[in-house]
Amino acid sequence: MEEARAAVGRAYGWSGEVLLTSGASESLWIALRRSVVDTRFVSQVEHDAVFRAAGDGAEPVPVDGNGRIDRDRLAELLSASRTGGGRSLVCVQWCNSETGVLQPLAAIAAVVAQAGAFLLVDAAQMPASQALSDNADFVALSSHKRGGPPGIGALLVRDLATLTPTGGQERGYRAGTENLPAALGYAAALGEPEPDHGLLRAQLDDAVRRSGGLVVGDEAPRNPAVGSYRLPGVSANAQLIQLDLEGIAVSAGSACASGSLKPSHVLRAMGWSTEDTREVIRVSFGRHTTVDDVDRFITAWRRIARGARTLAA
Repeated sequence: MEEARAAVGRAYGWSGEVLLTSGASESLWIALRRSVVDTRFVSQVEHDAVFRAAGDGAEPVPVDGNGRIDRDRLAELLSASRTGGGRSLVCVQWCNSETGVLQPLAAIAAVVAQAGAFLLVDAAQMPASQALSDNADFVALSSHKRGGPPGIGALLVRDLATLTPTGGQERGYRAGTENLPAALGYAAALGEPEPDHGLLRAQLDDAVRRSGGLVVGDEAPRNPAVGSYRLPGVSANAQLIQLDLEGIAVSAGSACASGSLKPSHVLRAMGWSTEDTREVIRVSFGRHTTVDDVDRFITAWRRIARGARTLAA
């Protein structure tokens, strides 16, 4: 168990503590509920797990049309909170799980540090990176996003004194029997190189644009493994059904909430209308995704687009 814990820390260049959890959702809950702070700020495009854990008392931080945090507004909010006394925690999803849009982590960390606040980074969608050790106070991680087993993750903590202990395991910060087999699987997965999907995603983006579609967050840096696309005039559900018939699995919104009928809160925060959000699908690339897979998707998507134009005419 300790070897697995050390392997997770090494993979992220983390010199602080590593608490093994059941996944990123639990890690976020621990950091948001048990950190020694008075005020919690969460961006408007966070994962649903953040909003559930943070509760109604969390203060929202707005984003721009590409889904990136308004750093000037964040600085104003933190300044006002600091004037009132107490310590604040800011939660940021480094890579958005719906759009793939990347937040400028170092720049946000500088704003947070200037205000004397803590930074919690949801890095579930991101590969191991030294940038986390350089900028974050807490980091939520998930094994299955890195090709490891489900049901295991980690919370990286710079200073355990910033958390209130409650459990009997994991140095007293988590209850429940530790999952040794899953921890070993997580450590092994982190030892495997991450594929670079940049060329595949660029190919897909270009095909979507040429077919009359829209790339969500097109003007922002994005994780090449995640993308969202709008096909005007065709509902996401209709796209999902037709793609499923072709043996292609995608989702509407984040993969965790693909069955929800509610419009995406991420797209709404970016300024999209409710009607437009219902025409967006999320596409992700796996470790074994190939050029042939992307070509097959493009062929099917173009056929759907042509059908929509025919009906409109």
